[in-house]
Amino acid sequence: MSQDFPEIETPFKYRNCCWFCNEPSAKIFTFPQSGNHLINCIHPSLSLQCCKECYIPANKSQRTSIWAVFKEVKRYLIRKYQNDLAIGINWTQEELANSEFDGGNFEGFKRSAWFVYEVAKNRVNFSGWSLIVDGINIEELRWDKADDFIFDGVVYPSINEAIEQYSLSFDLDISYFREVLAIIGMNKFAYAVRFCRLLVGATPNERKLAIRELKLES
Repeated sequence: MSQDFPEIETPFKYRNCCWFCNEPSAKIFTFPQSGNHLINCIHPSLSLQCCKECYIPANKSQRTSIWAVFKEVKRYLIRKYQNDLAIGINWTQEELANSEFDGGNFEGFKRSAWFVYEVAKNRVNFSGWSLIVDGINIEELRWDKADDFIFDGVVYPSINEAIEQYSLSFDLDISYFREVLAIIGMNKFAYAVRFCRLLVGATPNERKLAIRELKLES
């Protein structure tokens, strides 16, 4: 590896793993990329192990820190596997096991759905390992970890990704969902989902009335 991009120290158990998602690595990702004039990059240049899939968004990123690239890769994975993650939103493992999807086209879904969900969730939730470059731990330079939003076992890069995921999964009007959250607070995310699901397909006037009543109750 070029001296301009020293490789981060990798724990033995992760020696063949992608730093972004823990899948088997196949590429080396360097940061900042050659040609990216990241004048404000707050940490030393580095290289790390990466799978082919995570390499795609990472290599296209124009972010100014490796942690910002990390979040961008997570957003990519959430979008790509939104249907797989939706399995855990719409079902529990017990519900799938006890479903009546025996025989026909849905039997394969019953058999593999929860495994597919767990794989997607684990990739999204994987937090990498500490970045040590030339013997120096640069983790103290990270500032954006507080932006993470954890809900129902999934770690989202921010609450925006959670809003988008649940809006798609339950066919919620995203603007209405955001408005409800603004009234009751982000800490009541589950309640906001339930509240908005009651008015799926409602008219604009019905939503305005519901918002008015919600404000009176809050």
